[in-house]
Amino acid sequence: MRTLVLGGIRSGKSEWAEQAIAASVPPGRAVRYLAPGPSCPDDADWADRIAKHRDRRPAHWSTVETCDITTELRQSPDTPTLVDDLGIWLTATLNRHQAWENGSVATPVDEMLGAVGAFESTLMLVSPEVGLTVVPATAAGRRFTDELGSLNQRVAALCERVVLVVAGQPVSIKSSGK
Repeated sequence: MRTLVLGGIRSGKSEWAEQAIAASVPPGRAVRYLAPGPSCPDDADWADRIAKHRDRRPAHWSTVETCDITTELRQSPDTPTLVDDLGIWLTATLNRHQAWENGSVATPVDEMLGAVGAFESTLMLVSPEVGLTVVPATAAGRRFTDELGSLNQRVAALCERVVLVVAGQPVSIKSSGK
C-alpha cells in the first residue's frame, strides 16, 4: 500500500509515518528510510532535527541519504520504504535543474511518480501540505508552493491512502483507493 502523509511544519507527520510503517511490517523486518535532505553540518538546528529523526528509528532500519529517490525506489521496489520528505526532494530538484525561475522539473517529477506507481511494497511518502502556509511573497516561494501543490496532488492520485496529520493526530483523507 502506498500512503501519502501530509501536514504542516512540526505537525507530527514524520513521526506518525514512522509509527505507521513500523506497524505495517512484520516485527524486525527491515524498513528503508530515504532522506533526501542535506546534512548541513554548519547548521546546528538542522543537524539537531536530523538527529532527532534518526534517534526515533529502530536500529535495524537502513537510512539512505540521497536526493535520487527515483533510483532508490526502482532499485528495491519490494523493500518497505519511507520517504521523508517530498518538499525537501522538490527543493533539491529545483536547485539541480536551475528551475526556480524559468526551468522545468517536469521530467524528474514524472520519473519519480513512475517509480512510486511501480513500487511493489509498503511505501510511505511524507510531504508538507502547502495549503497550511502563508502565500510566499517571492517568485521562488510561489514557484515552490505551486510545484509542491501539484506534486502532492499527483502523488495522492497514486496512493491508496492519504493522511493529514494535525497536532500529531491523523485524519484520513483517502483510504483503500477511494
